[in-house]
Amino acid sequence: MSERRGTDPQVDVCVIGAGQAGLAAGFYLQRADRERRRRGDRALSWVVLDAHDRPGGSWPETWPSLRLFSPAAYSSLPGWPMPRWSGEDNPPASHVVAYLRDYEQRYGLDVRRPVRVHEVRRDHGERLRVRTDHGDWSARSVISATGTQSRPFVPAVPGADEFEGTQVHTAGYRGPTAYAGQRVLVVGGANSAAQVAADLLPSVERLHWAALRPPRYLPDHVDGRVLFETATQAVRDRAAGRPARSVASLGDIVAVPAVREARDRGGLRAVPMVERLTRPGARWPDGHEEPLDAVVWATGFRPALGHMRSLGLASADGHLLTEAPAGGTMPVQAAGEPRVLLLGYGDWCGPASATLVGAGRPARESVAAVEALVDRSAGSGED
Repeated sequence: MSERRGTDPQVDVCVIGAGQAGLAAGFYLQRADRERRRRGDRALSWVVLDAHDRPGGSWPETWPSLRLFSPAAYSSLPGWPMPRWSGEDNPPASHVVAYLRDYEQRYGLDVRRPVRVHEVRRDHGERLRVRTDHGDWSARSVISATGTQSRPFVPAVPGADEFEGTQVHTAGYRGPTAYAGQRVLVVGGANSAAQVAADLLPSVERLHWAALRPPRYLPDHVDGRVLFETATQAVRDRAAGRPARSVASLGDIVAVPAVREARDRGGLRAVPMVERLTRPGARWPDGHEEPLDAVVWATGFRPALGHMRSLGLASADGHLLTEAPAGGTMPVQAAGEPRVLLLGYGDWCGPASATLVGAGRPARESVAAVEALVDRSAGSGED
């Protein structure tokens, strides 16, 4: 789906990342190209570059017991519903990996891997140059969908460099086996912390779950579908000038069955955040200390956007500033740079855009925006 001029391949749109957001963009790019050809309009050339050596985005890197917040029917990308999960629980990560692999194959999306993007920079004329470890690409527009998994965040806790036990972020957590019979501290106040703590609870000698503030469980009937609907309604309300209810107002933790069971048994209870780590363990604000063998940091991730640094895009609060393209409603366009679209990093680039069910609408608006850009560039004779 790419065209070549000179030595470097040139495309209208280069998508960076083939996780759920990148695949959603590929679906709409393919559909847009098909419709344009049907109408006799200029074709739309595009490619997806993925740093991984296999399909599935970051999902193969998660721990085996990780569960979706919603049933399969409410965890689908555009065009093809996720197949039903045969188990009683919500689908595990392995089911998502299989779905994303099959989705990519089902639509024959043009994904090149493994290709690691080092830099996106402005090129001559109206194009952007995408520098990779397999050569450069030239694009009229770039859709960045690299997610957050490659940038785990660990807070600066006093004594962390002195602690003699093991430390791992959830990005590297692979299940409870390595912690059997140990004394473990899980740090974090959201879904990952609750799921990891519930996963460890039956195997460890003692579990401490520490959070900055008491985590709030959502009502047991609330799942990812409700969260997506709430986030979407909030966007509509803000656009209409009405008071908007945030997703955060519902709570911090979706009570998936494993978490609900551990909570109801009485073993899954969060305590205040530690004051510091010590050589043998941790000290709490009230002065008491506990010995520890391991710490699991369930403290989230940051957007993987180092490849955008050369563009000098405006940022605030740890992420790039975005705005809705002309005629759009989703804040998917980099502020001041209409050739750059951002997908799947969080609510700042579309409500629930970092979820499977939430990836579709921002992807659709991104493709509409790049189509308009491509048509303006082609109509003016720009290369």
